[in-house]
Amino acid sequence: MASSPEICVFGAGSIGCYVGGRLAATGATVRFVGRERVVAEVRAHGLHLTDWQGADLKVPAADVRIDTGPEALATADLVLVTVKSAATEEAGQTLAPRLKPGAIVISFQNGLHNAAVLRGLLPGHTVLTGMVPFNVAAQGQGHFHAGSEGTLEAEQHAGLAPFVEAFVRAGLPLKQHADILAVQWAKLLFNLNNALNALANLPLKEELSQRAWRRCLALAQREALAVLARAGVKPAKLTPLPPGWIPLLLGSPDAVFAVLAKKMLAIDPKARSSMWDDLHAGRKTEVDYLNGEVIRLARQHGVSAPVNSRLVELIREAEGGNRRAWTGDALLADLKKAELANPA
Repeated sequence: MASSPEICVFGAGSIGCYVGGRLAATGATVRFVGRERVVAEVRAHGLHLTDWQGADLKVPAADVRIDTGPEALATADLVLVTVKSAATEEAGQTLAPRLKPGAIVISFQNGLHNAAVLRGLLPGHTVLTGMVPFNVAAQGQGHFHAGSEGTLEAEQHAGLAPFVEAFVRAGLPLKQHADILAVQWAKLLFNLNNALNALANLPLKEELSQRAWRRCLALAQREALAVLARAGVKPAKLTPLPPGWIPLLLGSPDAVFAVLAKKMLAIDPKARSSMWDDLHAGRKTEVDYLNGEVIRLARQHGVSAPVNSRLVELIREAEGGNRRAWTGDALLADLKKAELANPA
């Protein structure tokens, strides 16, 4: 491997442009593969990366190597797959004939099974599970903003050693885990709020400041935790509070939550969920890879998940153009009704 390993971001959307952009802005050799809309935007404006802590980095348009074609894959030492979960199989088919021997692939995607899908399509290559815990929102004109805290997480592997320094230099240290599935489930518990945020049509911070919306999230999380317990899965502790305590915090009065939540998670006023972004852009959401994972695991163990099933149903309705003007209290009542009608 060359002294300056080459990184390819395959799927240059909000997450891909932000992570790859910060790597490029701090000296890493990065190439991007994305759809025409993003490619045109970045070619015109370059990349501007900011975060909730005040980071502000730029990569001039002339210095961004971005294209719609997969040619960059042929020389990449590390490929970061950041496409939507529904496009994972297509991504694997594109990567398969082009990756050079020894190239490592990290799936930085929502959901639990994308790395396994890629492994099945990329025999002979190292494919690792990764996780991006923070929210990234596209601000337009090549500007991507990370609105919440978190550290990049990845499956532990010795082959990542040549890339660790580049991630540290970018301000995105890569934390490696032997048990990445526990980390994925812990992240998914938080991501159950993506559907709620999309239905609330509010910034994340404003939504989570309202107890009724938090109680909706607590319902979805308690249900998921019960399913995980039945399956014998223990989610990792990603915050000062264990996962099982977080629904209690969510249900606390607003004044109490406002004090305690500062120690758990930082979110700035610009942050919204990726599912909100997808609905407003007319794209299909990833609800099947978030709340849907809870439903699938419940079915495997002979129980139901009525709260998460109802949220999937409501997001599907919104995707079809039937967006209701929900209040937190109204949705809470709706979810409780679903829970009572179909207990686990």
